Amino acid sequence: MKTVDDSLADAPVEAPRKTRKHNPEKTRDDILQAAVAEFVAQGLSGARVDAIAERTQTSKRMLYYYFNSKEQLYIQVLEKLYGDIRTTESSLDLDVLAPEEAIGRLVEFTFDHHDRNVDFVRIVCIENIHNGANVKQSPTIRALSQHVLQALGDTLQRGERDGVFRAGVQAVDLHMLISSFCFYRVSNRHTFSEIFQVDLEDEAVKARQKAMIREAVMRYLLP
Repeated sequence: MKTVDDSLADAPVEAPRKTRKHNPEKTRDDILQAAVAEFVAQGLSGARVDAIAERTQTSKRMLYYYFNSKEQLYIQVLEKLYGDIRTTESSLDLDVLAPEEAIGRLVEFTFDHHDRNVDFVRIVCIENIHNGANVKQSPTIRALSQHVLQALGDTLQRGERDGVFRAGVQAVDLHMLISSFCFYRVSNRHTFSEIFQVDLEDEAVKARQKAMIREAVMRYLLP
């Protein structure tokens, strides 16, 4: 059943206003940024296109001009947030580092990225509530994610050849090991902090835990 907010099937699609025509990329980016905030706050089901339009001081038809539907806008938000982390991962230049240094850099980057990008963590949680239905519609996200697995796999092979890493470690398993700790401490920080009376925002706690996950990963990789 269509809602008043999202049903524009019978409405003509208008071109962007003249004041925005000169910079369509900025308009699109502004809409994406506003959509991130709305989806994080309200989830996919609760988010309203009118609210996103209001955040960007534009019209609802303008959003549909760029993204066709709320669902397509949500997929674009997922691609943006996953793309941000994958693009930065690819800039770590793991292939030019010694295997141990490369893994250490990846662990610390993942820890810091999740800690500083709460919106990414929340959107991933929301997408899992929907059983990954929208990620399934995005070959872009899968392709981007294969790059980090390839880089991680190459690093593991180099470490194995050099005799500093154990044999047989699967890149996808190591990626999950690293991500799980870094993700959980952000996704569950409110309940965990309250139950165990620990301040996960404290810089000393962050430093201790970042060192811990790095050491845990490095010890696991020992031959």
